[in-house]
Amino acid sequence: MDASPDTTAQAAAEGPALAPDTLDIAGIMAAIPHRFPMLMIDRVVDLIHDESAIGIKNVTINEHIFAGHFPHHPVMPGVLIIEAMAQTAAVLVVETLGPSAKGKLVYFMSIEGAKFRKPVVPGDQMRIHVTKDRRRGNVWKFRGEARVDGVVVAEATYAAMILDK
Repeated sequence: MDASPDTTAQAAAEGPALAPDTLDIAGIMAAIPHRFPMLMIDRVVDLIHDESAIGIKNVTINEHIFAGHFPHHPVMPGVLIIEAMAQTAAVLVVETLGPSAKGKLVYFMSIEGAKFRKPVVPGDQMRIHVTKDRRRGNVWKFRGEARVDGVVVAEATYAAMILDK
């Protein structure tokens, strides 16, 4: 069936449609409370409820962290890479729980086996692959890998707890 000119014009005005398993920045900000300068992911793709998601972080020289973190050799701090993993997992949790997540926050509980294999620098696009390991009550455990150009740059196992605000 052909789209009418009115429908086509409306779709073009609204911008490109996102796949149902994708969240843009507005969707991310609706899911988690983080804001600049602590919002560490720009998009979530390939979200499979109760299973996995991929967070995307476009690393740019304009970020405030590079003014002081090795100014002449800018490198993204490992702790912020881990935070990007945690935020991707938080979006996965909130999207999995749906309306029952309203009024709740996802709190970081623990990090295990964090390894940093290669520096992340401005111009890189990190793809943060997060997989749910298990869930017991309001505690979730995840495995995360950050990749740049398909190469693992960091990895960790971590846990989070879902609590009321």
